[in-house]
Amino acid sequence: MISYVTVGADDIARAKRFYQAFLPALGYGLTEGPEGLSYALPVTPGQSVVLPEFYVKPTFDGRPASAGNGVMVAFEARGQSQVRDLHAAGLAAGGSNEGPPGFREAYGPQFYVGYLRDPQGNKIALFSSNPDEPGRDG
Repeated sequence: MISYVTVGADDIARAKRFYQAFLPALGYGLTEGPEGLSYALPVTPGQSVVLPEFYVKPTFDGRPASAGNGVMVAFEARGQSQVRDLHAAGLAAGGSNEGPPGFREAYGPQFYVGYLRDPQGNKIALFSSNPDEPGRDG
C-alpha cells in the first residue's frame, strides 16, 4: 500500500492556490507548516489513517524542484461532472491543461479522466470510474 506521495514545489503559495482549488472537494484537509503542505483525508476517532497522504514540499537538497518524466498522481472524483468541475478549477488556479476531461480509447469504457500540470509541472489526473454513469460506449 502506498503511504504518501510527495511532489516538489519552488513556490509553495502558488502550489497551495492550485491544490486548494480541488483537493478539499475530494475530502482532503490541509495542514500547512514551514516544511510545506500536507493533505490528508479525515480520520474519525479510532480509525487508522486513510492512505495515501499527499505532500507538496520544497526540495530537500535545496535545488530547484522538477517534475518527474513519467510520474503522475491520480485523484479519484465521485463522478464525471466533478472531474470536469475540478479540472476547470485547477486551470483557473494556475494549472495547465494536459488533456481535457473525457474518455480515452486506451482505457476501460467507464474510465473518465482529465489531466493537469500543477504550476511546477507535476502531472495530475482527476478521474472517475463510476459504474452508475454512462460509459464511453453508451
